[in-house]
Amino acid sequence: MLQKNTRRTAGGVILLTAILILTFLPVVSAADFDEILEPLQTIYDLVKYAATIIAGLIMLFAGISYITSGSDPGKREKAKNMVMYVIIGLMVIWVAPFVVELILGE
Repeated sequence: MLQKNTRRTAGGVILLTAILILTFLPVVSAADFDEILEPLQTIYDLVKYAATIIAGLIMLFAGISYITSGSDPGKREKAKNMVMYVIIGLMVIWVAPFVVELILGE
């Protein structure tokens, strides 16, 4: 029951945010929009580089885990999956701006 209410609340917050953005979107000029996006771009860059450093550490841990797994196929598979998920995550983080520019056509 609590999980259902949490989803409903999260959905309501997202819907309210989307309505507010769409309401005030025509009021914001292109110069103001770029001014708003500048700090967000800085935050995105910080998160991107922090995630890359953390991903490198996880890759190191996965490599060590794979090397020390010996003949245990479960540990090997877990290490392989860890590497795969880290690579997919890094691709999403680093390619996202290019996809947004492609969609917006800038």
